[in-house]
Amino acid sequence: MSVEFAAWDEQVDAATHLVAVRGEIDIFTAPEFKERVTGAIDAGREIVIVDLTATTFVDSSSLGVLIAAHRRLVQRDGRLIVACAAPAVLNTFKITGLDAVLEVVKDRDAALAAREAPPPAPGRAAA
Repeated sequence: MSVEFAAWDEQVDAATHLVAVRGEIDIFTAPEFKERVTGAIDAGREIVIVDLTATTFVDSSSLGVLIAAHRRLVQRDGRLIVACAAPAVLNTFKITGLDAVLEVVKDRDAALAAREAPPPAPGRAAA
């Protein structure tokens, strides 16, 4: 059985990079996801948007990628913004407590708009 997975990324502007994923992020697909996210950070992007609106499943390996990216960006006054409305993925964030750590918005447009607003207070997820 093959797992559906596709990832792509784009530079939005000089400070912002977007990584989008469709399908499942698991132990097998997380390395490509990690490479795309860390590549944006290594390239000096201040804001990394991770679009998970078409993602159906995340496991601990993908959560680790998000946590590491969030920490690296915060250390240099950057931001990780996650676009996601998938109930299964949001539930994983809630169960793990990441909904209180990560800046999560409903979709790509909301993530792009969030760049212009101040980040939410620590411990408060975005709307």
